[in-house]
Amino acid sequence: MTASSPSANRSASTTVRPGAAVRTRSRRTPWIVSGVACLLALAFLGAGTGYVYRGAPAMAQVPPAIPIPADPKELKQLQAKLDKRQRQLSAALAKKRPKGTYIVIDQTQNQLLLRRDDEVQLNAKVSAGSGMVLKETGGRGRKWVFDTPRGEFRVLNRVENAMWKKPDWAFVEEGKPIPRNDADRFEAGSLGEYALYFGNGFMIHGTLYERFLGRSVSHGCVRVGRDDLREVWRAAPLGTPIFIY
Repeated sequence: MTASSPSANRSASTTVRPGAAVRTRSRRTPWIVSGVACLLALAFLGAGTGYVYRGAPAMAQVPPAIPIPADPKELKQLQAKLDKRQRQLSAALAKKRPKGTYIVIDQTQNQLLLRRDDEVQLNAKVSAGSGMVLKETGGRGRKWVFDTPRGEFRVLNRVENAMWKKPDWAFVEEGKPIPRNDADRFEAGSLGEYALYFGNGFMIHGTLYERFLGRSVSHGCVRVGRDDLREVWRAAPLGTPIFIY
């Protein structure tokens, strides 16, 4: 019998049972398997999954970076060229900027800006559309989405102490029957002191629930607090542009 070396003992273990063949299990095997698995994983990552997501919109091309010349004279010329381009873009932007008084509504932040030229006259918290969906059970099975429209509008009508003519969805939401007589649709006081209509039944108006200002809780109109609404009313005559985004 020859004595086994320490390296041999570390590299393999032998188990002998009566009447059974000798089996040798290398302790290096787990390391080999792990190495192969790592190589396969790296190959998989390098090749990718092969899946292409085709639902995403095409990304805008990023303009190439402008090389910075080392020559001071060329650097000065590049600076002059960029300054000229900036002046041209600023002038083009100024031509597109609204003039006079206009209203900007950020319905994501629930913010209304009353602007005159470049100056902000008023920064008010408002409540825009909640985005909730109301479905009619029974009847015609209609559906309403309470969103504030986005785009460019104008003040089309100004009404003081306006009466709200409740649409069908208001009765559906309350679980009440829709009245046959239009006179039963009118409700006083819910629109506040003033209402500025900008189309399709949408308006900027007051609210009984000023504690909710700053949250998206309306049915599509833009609710404004009493004091801020008074300022908007004084500054926004018929035809005042309204930009909602």
